[in-house]
Amino acid sequence: ASLSHLISRPDGGNVAVIAVGGASEALDARPGSLTLQVQSRKGFIKLALKHGAQLVPVFSFGENELFDQMENPAGSSLRRLQNRLQGIMGVAVPLFHARGVFQYSFGLIPYRRPVHTVVGKPIPVVQNPCPSSEDINGLHQVYLENLTELFEHHKLTFGLDENQHLTFT
Repeated sequence: ASLSHLISRPDGGNVAVIAVGGASEALDARPGSLTLQVQSRKGFIKLALKHGAQLVPVFSFGENELFDQMENPAGSSLRRLQNRLQGIMGVAVPLFHARGVFQYSFGLIPYRRPVHTVVGKPIPVVQNPCPSSEDINGLHQVYLENLTELFEHHKLTFGLDENQHLTFT
């Protein structure tokens, strides 16, 4: 409701930032990971269509390098506990560590790593108060293509290899 209110204002001029992967994606965030949980996340696409709000792909290089996270593969007892807690509390509980205040071997302060955020071109959206599944899926595909293009265009600049690619789950 808050997002709808923000992007439906007739005078415009409002921007909403959505972490599409949300809490679930946080449990897979670790150095070197390029997996985004966006494949089944289409609510933001539906709202953009309903209100005619442009979509802007954004990617931050280096976010996952700020902390180390305990291994918690799908199906492990730790992951089952994390999923259960997420269902109860609504937030993920990743077990992470980085550096300390006066020493660099262990603590909860992020590692000193650069984070570079790149912003893509806005994707124009034609307002459709009652979008169909085809409309939503089509715009979602365009969004994923633009996000992939943005990532591929900038990955070498920010220290990734040519053979590293985004994975959507």
